[in-house]
Amino acid sequence: MLFKPESDEGAKSAGRSVMRSVLRRIVSLLITLLILGGLGYIGWLAWQQKSGSRNANVRRDLPVPVLAATPRVQDAPVYLEGVGSVRALNTVTVRAQVDGKLIAVNFVEGQDVRKGDVLAEIDPAIYQAQYDQAVAKKAQNEALLVNQKLDLARYQQLAASNAGSKQQADTQKALVAQQEAQIKADQAAIDNAAATLGYTRIVAPISGRAGLRQVDQGNIIRASDATGLVILTQLQPIAVWFSLPQQQIVRVNNAAMKGPLTVDVFGNDGVTVVDTGALKGIDNQVDPTTGTLKLKAEFPNRDFQLWPGQFVNVRLKVETIPNAIVIPTSAVQRGPLGTFSYVIGADGIATARQIVVTQQNENEAVIASGISPSDRVVTTGFANLSDGARVFVGKDDVPSADLAPRKRSRAPDTKRDSKADAEKKGPATGTPGGAKP
Repeated sequence: MLFKPESDEGAKSAGRSVMRSVLRRIVSLLITLLILGGLGYIGWLAWQQKSGSRNANVRRDLPVPVLAATPRVQDAPVYLEGVGSVRALNTVTVRAQVDGKLIAVNFVEGQDVRKGDVLAEIDPAIYQAQYDQAVAKKAQNEALLVNQKLDLARYQQLAASNAGSKQQADTQKALVAQQEAQIKADQAAIDNAAATLGYTRIVAPISGRAGLRQVDQGNIIRASDATGLVILTQLQPIAVWFSLPQQQIVRVNNAAMKGPLTVDVFGNDGVTVVDTGALKGIDNQVDPTTGTLKLKAEFPNRDFQLWPGQFVNVRLKVETIPNAIVIPTSAVQRGPLGTFSYVIGADGIATARQIVVTQQNENEAVIASGISPSDRVVTTGFANLSDGARVFVGKDDVPSADLAPRKRSRAPDTKRDSKADAEKKGPATGTPGGAKP
């Protein structure tokens, strides 16, 4: 009996079916592993949350280390803060009043000058000649007046004896009066020429500091020049214009009616008071574009800390609260319902208490209500603090900040350290460095 061998196509189809079954098993195994892994991860997370909650419950019972402070009772000034710019009380552009050649400049740029100092000189030759001409004209007319007065006296004597006509005497009298008026006009011309001659010496109209020179010596300077010779600015005293919100108008007016108000101006750091002055003026209208009111204060500026055009922070003292409760600013916390502070009770439990802050700065806060002088408020240690937590009050020392991070210490290497110590100490004889005695 003869057997017919299998064809190649049948063998190939059998191999494909085997591969398919193997792939299906592998895929099902991977899916099963992924499901088991996800279930395990979910269980691990739940276990971690339970263990974390247990640790939190355990740590919640531990006291929280904090620092505390006792409120102080003192007179607290009330300030209104604003931003302003420094302006000179007087600024003058010194210009020539006559035309001519600039022959001398008698000031240095940036020099402090006084009122009446001669800053520059213009060639006076032409104006001196005009003055001399006016003086000579007056002298000529005065000599003519003397002669006319003598003639008038003669004509009056002749008219009195009927030896001359009265008309001639009256005519001579009119000529004398006309000549006297001419002499007055000559005096006015002399005064004008003298003033014009004086304009050749350009003097400082105010005391202040000279700016940069606009015209050099030797140039022709004219009265119509818009730039002028130099700008003088008065720096002592100096003014500061600043703005306050329109809601403070009534408060400022009421304080101004009681007496002069003190104004402080801060330096570039925003903390240091560089000068103290007085409020000099309040604008008569509110700026509708910004809703602010402009005020003007005057400062002595003895050390030239303020400069025209400089932007500064300003505070205006409007009143002083007597016997105010003052706490450190660090004790003031803010929450969804407003400001509050943690107050430590006699049992060492911290309680969050709502407070009303009148004003505060970087260091102190004035409390209107919510805190009594006998309370203790928490100033440091808010990270782990909550309402009703037990606290441990440490020493009220101000921590000093490191200027740079310190080098981290690592766990000592026993073998390496013991080897280094052996090299330093030497052999058992105790000789340093292992040197022989």
